[in-house]
Amino acid sequence: VQLVESGGGLVQPGGSLGLSCTASGFNFGVNAIGWFRQVPGKERERVSCISNRDGITYYADSVKGRFTISVDNAKNTVYLQMNSLLPEDTAVYYCAAAWFRCRVAVRDYPYWGQGTQVTVSS
Repeated sequence: VQLVESGGGLVQPGGSLGLSCTASGFNFGVNAIGWFRQVPGKERERVSCISNRDGITYYADSVKGRFTISVDNAKNTVYLQMNSLLPEDTAVYYCAAAWFRCRVAVRDYPYWGQGTQVTVSS
């Protein structure tokens, strides 16, 4: 199983950025992909998740109304559109795969991408 993120970078506060996560090596359509973020010294935080089979989504309270997760099963790709970005959104963002449905705990995501840096700064 391989997950590859792309789309990170530097953006000013209030700006937008889109992340992509392309998966290979497993049955993408029946599983779930989550987006997490981590800053040094803090635990990895689940930001959003989507069940690829039924489209059920989850958002952390801190990103509701600003981030949108979507899936293109034909491309084995999950997207995270981030709008109205805040400096506190600065982190390394990871995508991760879970079996069958979105999971709460980090330990329930056995497959991870390499991470992509998102920096929100003026």
